[in-house]
Amino acid sequence: MAGRGTRLRPHSLTVPKPLVPVAGKPIVQRLVEDLAKACGKVITEVAFIIGDFGHKVEQDLMQLAEAVGAKGSIYHQKEKLGTAHAIMCAKESIDGPVIVAFADTLFQADFSLDTDADGAIWVQRVPDPSAYGVIKLDDNGVVKEFIEKPKVFVSDLAIVGIYYFKDGDFLKQELQYLLDNDIKERGEFQLTNALENMKQKGVKFKTHPIQEWLDCGNKNAVVHANKRVLEIKEDAATIAKDVVLENATIIPPCHIGAGSIIKNSIIGPHVSIGKHSCVEQAVIVNSVIQNHSHVKKVVLENSMIGNHVEYAAQSTQLSLGDFSKFSQ
Repeated sequence: MAGRGTRLRPHSLTVPKPLVPVAGKPIVQRLVEDLAKACGKVITEVAFIIGDFGHKVEQDLMQLAEAVGAKGSIYHQKEKLGTAHAIMCAKESIDGPVIVAFADTLFQADFSLDTDADGAIWVQRVPDPSAYGVIKLDDNGVVKEFIEKPKVFVSDLAIVGIYYFKDGDFLKQELQYLLDNDIKERGEFQLTNALENMKQKGVKFKTHPIQEWLDCGNKNAVVHANKRVLEIKEDAATIAKDVVLENATIIPPCHIGAGSIIKNSIIGPHVSIGKHSCVEQAVIVNSVIQNHSHVKKVVLENSMIGNHVEYAAQSTQLSLGDFSKFSQ
């Protein structure tokens, strides 16, 4: 999660994109919790590969790891040199069975892991595979080829960014080979090249399908992901016990965080409001409002409001970053 998430600005100016909340939880937290449930074994460590996001972000990530009973580790990718390089920034933590996940998307899938398999890759069919790493399967459903962003059609099975490796040391060896020999594709060290080398040396990768792939790359995508998570995750559509509702109508599914106040408003469906926020004289549909924000006299739809925002106006679509103030 070392990227800055430029397509999600201004919301990614103060926190990395994977820490932006969806239905009350950061994207990366939902991903870690799903994988922890899926692996069926005790997770001993969660390693986060990040950019320079500051001490507070690092503290939050360590607490996230502790919440699933694991040690947390922080590594920094100082240069954006590709996925293989990013993973190797955490080489001290690559040992034994390893799950590698890119933490900027959410999924609805069967995450059950066959931990006896050599490796597993989660995939989804996509209409335009040219923007993704893709795979080709043999007649037995085992991966026979990896192709990074193909210019001509070879397969529509896109790699969504979650992998399981039974032998983390072997993975580390192949990643190091790419770095030592300066083997790049499109100017970067690519994980798919290491996967191809592992396959040629006898590793058999299985695939697992993703039922739904929720990109969180921009404001509209986050709002849509929030809607779907509220619909499909049991822990998402909740209203904290201490929420104050005065002449308020809540149309489910919605998430309203602890300490928030809703007055003279209609909220929902598909709205998430963070902790200690206040909404007054508003009609809000299909939107995300984060923590410690005050929204008044608005009609909002398909909108996203950051933390510590004060907003009082009329609008139909909105995207305000943290610490914004607006009134009219």
